Amino acid sequence: MKKSLFFFLMVIVGVNLYAQDPFPRNDVKDDRSGKYAFTNAIVHVDHSLIINNATLLIEDGTVLSVIENGSVPVGYYVNDLTGKHIYPAFVDPYTTFGMPKVESSGFSWGRREQITSPRKGPYNPNAAIKSDINASEMFNYDDKTANSFRKAGFGSVLSLNKDGIARGTSVFVNLHGENVNDLLVKNQAAAHYSFDKGSSKQDFPFSQMGAIALLRQTFMDAKWYNETNPYLDLTLEGLNNSFSLPQIFEVGDKLSVLRADKVGDEFGIQFIIMGAGDEYQMVDKIKETGASLILPLNFPDAYDVSDPFAALDITLEQMKHWEMAPANAAILDKNDIRFAFTASGLKNPSDYVKNVQKAVKNGLSEEKALAAMTSIPADLIGIKGVGNLKNGSYANFIITDKSLFEEGVSIIENWVAGDKLVVNQIPTAETRGYFTLSIGDEKFQLIGKGKSSKPSHEIKINDSTNIKTKSSWQNDQLSISFDHEGKLYLLSGWKSEKGFSGEAMVNSDWVAWNATLDSSYVEKVKKKEEKPVEYGEMIFPFASYGRTTIPEQKTYIIKNATVWTMEDDGILVGSDVLVEGGKIKKIGKNISANGAIEIDGTGKYLTPGIIDEHSHIALDGVNDVAVNSSMVRMKDVVDNSDINIYRQLAGGVTAAQLLHGSANPVGGQSALIKMRWGMSPQEMLIKDADEFIKFALGENVKRSSSSSSIRFPQTRMGVEQVFEDAFNNALDYERKWEAYNSLSKKEKAHTPAPRRDLVHEAMLEIINKERFITCHSYVQSEINMLMNLAERYGFRVNTFTHILEGYKVADKMAEHGVGGSTFADWWAYKWEVRYAIPYNATLMTGAGVTTAINSDDAEMGRRLNQEAAKSIKYGGMDKYEAMKMVTINPAKLLHLDERMGSVKEGKDADLVLWTDEPTSVYAKVEKTFVDGRVMFYVEESQALEQSMAKERERLIKKMLNVKENGGETQKPVPNGEKNFHCDDFFYQF
Repeated sequence: MKKSLFFFLMVIVGVNLYAQDPFPRNDVKDDRSGKYAFTNAIVHVDHSLIINNATLLIEDGTVLSVIENGSVPVGYYVNDLTGKHIYPAFVDPYTTFGMPKVESSGFSWGRREQITSPRKGPYNPNAAIKSDINASEMFNYDDKTANSFRKAGFGSVLSLNKDGIARGTSVFVNLHGENVNDLLVKNQAAAHYSFDKGSSKQDFPFSQMGAIALLRQTFMDAKWYNETNPYLDLTLEGLNNSFSLPQIFEVGDKLSVLRADKVGDEFGIQFIIMGAGDEYQMVDKIKETGASLILPLNFPDAYDVSDPFAALDITLEQMKHWEMAPANAAILDKNDIRFAFTASGLKNPSDYVKNVQKAVKNGLSEEKALAAMTSIPADLIGIKGVGNLKNGSYANFIITDKSLFEEGVSIIENWVAGDKLVVNQIPTAETRGYFTLSIGDEKFQLIGKGKSSKPSHEIKINDSTNIKTKSSWQNDQLSISFDHEGKLYLLSGWKSEKGFSGEAMVNSDWVAWNATLDSSYVEKVKKKEEKPVEYGEMIFPFASYGRTTIPEQKTYIIKNATVWTMEDDGILVGSDVLVEGGKIKKIGKNISANGAIEIDGTGKYLTPGIIDEHSHIALDGVNDVAVNSSMVRMKDVVDNSDINIYRQLAGGVTAAQLLHGSANPVGGQSALIKMRWGMSPQEMLIKDADEFIKFALGENVKRSSSSSSIRFPQTRMGVEQVFEDAFNNALDYERKWEAYNSLSKKEKAHTPAPRRDLVHEAMLEIINKERFITCHSYVQSEINMLMNLAERYGFRVNTFTHILEGYKVADKMAEHGVGGSTFADWWAYKWEVRYAIPYNATLMTGAGVTTAINSDDAEMGRRLNQEAAKSIKYGGMDKYEAMKMVTINPAKLLHLDERMGSVKEGKDADLVLWTDEPTSVYAKVEKTFVDGRVMFYVEESQALEQSMAKERERLIKKMLNVKENGGETQKPVPNGEKNFHCDDFFYQF
């Protein structure tokens, strides 16, 4: 007990010491005690503790006590708050209050490239890494903005400089006064990150995958710097010094939540995620991250769908998100995900309470809502004295005229550290009611109504005529003005025994006036029928053709089909195929299995699923711009909701290699996926597959057609030198690590370890045959160059893709052991394709080259069976051999032929049931199986289309109703589909 009393006294002493002003003044100081008592209030000490008829005592900006029916000591200013509520002032954990405006670098075609950082001094070589920045050193208190926050109910905010990928540290401030020493609560409050490079004009990183690679390398550099101290880098020092703080990562969508968390997991960091409001769409996977979230409340407005043609520009996903966004918090709460609210993204902080109320109407409990506004944001940042009204906390609180979550609530006052801001002045007398108004010799009926905090009055002339007045209550004075029959009435008065009285000016004459209360005002409350909020069903993925459930693996028998095995067994007529546990269990005639679902294959054709060796679908970006981008990973930016996944399932595609583009000689690391529509990006990746990487030759990488490009290389000779340098540097890197690892434990203690380098590690994996090259190629001279270069370094190129001059060097390709993945008949779309011929695939196959037909295009990707069939037309290729070029051959090129690419017992049940012979233009896909799941079938697709049409109709009606009732709407804006090719650039934060 003595210890507790001592601690409480020390808190008070500390506050008093803190309250002393060491700064010189140029005015008369107000030495009043700063002691205030608030009596008869309903005090919400925190989100879970409510005290009725409470007395709140504060002194020098600190809470002394909150006691039910507590007495007031002598010397306190007393505020009677009968019927009023007191809440902890809100805490916003994500603002730019007091920070300079950040100008985004954007992107401009034709802009001269910027390769190095313009920052002068011992800073990071990439200008998007700003970990040395402390927001407290940039902070500039803005009283106007502070008051806009305070009027919305906020007492304290965290403020950061929203610039860069690593953004430095933020500052936590109370919103009162202009003396930074007084209002600053915590100097370095949290460390901040994003995937947005902000004001940096350096070309790298251009993509989100590039941002991820840069962040991974930076974290590795920080660890190495901390252990070796090799040179002065203030940015890395700032990063190392900030790791003990809360780590907050801002993202642009639900997928980036998972991407940021994955980076954190790699380095043992649990990020707090500043979200985008669509987290409910992947709630299960987000829950698995264990991350706490900061949620914006900038719910989208309904779309103006009154023009049916404009409505076509709105996707189903956009419509459903409009409806479900307000339920985001409730859905997360039901899944035990911790979150705080922020006003970030709102047009005005004044919308904050209204939108929290909307979240409550959409299923969030009031208790959890209040916690998300107060105690949780404080706890996330590690600030103990805000977000509650416990003894010793800052006296940060708001006074409201009714419950915070009741419609029409008004904030009356906001106190921050004992500093009072009147938001809405409440009359000390009731101005509402029915009065007899006497002005000199004239009599009127005065009707006072409206809110108690914002009274309004009317003058009743007769049963059909009322005159509106201008009314205000300031400093215990009532002012009313109105015009009637050419006369201007200006009344000013105060509370009297029976109502109000005072002096009035009528035109230019002064007369006495009084208003006698006849009867009290009875507020008419419109009874609203509370209907439960209804939503459409959740779908996976959250996009067109999403399902309410993901198809399950089941046991199937496809009976009596013509099976194109793509094995030496050839074509089996009238055969059965048993699928069980996601695998091909048995192939033969008259197969039976208990509980199996039979599918009649009579007159139909069964093939293995088509595999696209070169695709750019299902990605949030395809290119980054470093000369050597081997550190970027396409698997970091897989987009599981890309509609092209479903479309390609409809074309029989079951797997693909997602490649980096051809903007640079050494591109990024590939992602091998299966078309598991509805599953998460991580679940789409093919487990335990070999690793691949994109190389590129030719016009795209040398960029000589761009007058603004200053980046090496500019010639085809320079492209070769890029490879030479990269492999030589990787070998030198390996030697350094071998030398270090050969040291004894004692020697290592005195020898700095080499710096880990993600670029060198990826290049070394190629030399060591742990990563395999797919190379964008056209011209025979460069094809020969890369094969010769690879042989000098002791490895082989795995695949030449495009390879439109492959027919010229097919014999050398076969000797080297490299495969070819080509277009069937694309040519003449740029100069280096002028020698392309439609016989290329046939000629390479004839020379012994493992040859595949690829798409490099989302539309072509769903017609690869027809692309393969072009070699039948042009080269006279056998139909069966042609079909191999989109099944078993790409499986071989991707080292997956032991698992897929043919109909063989034990392989993955990736199968396609066709209505006709699969190389025919009349062949349609009836069913597509992936891992024994029916991921596409015609009847379901038609049912999904009907369901989507009904859902759109329901949502359109709902949005039309919003407009008819005067609600806010937004204009539809076309949301263009991503359809990437090798040379496309795209950035998504």
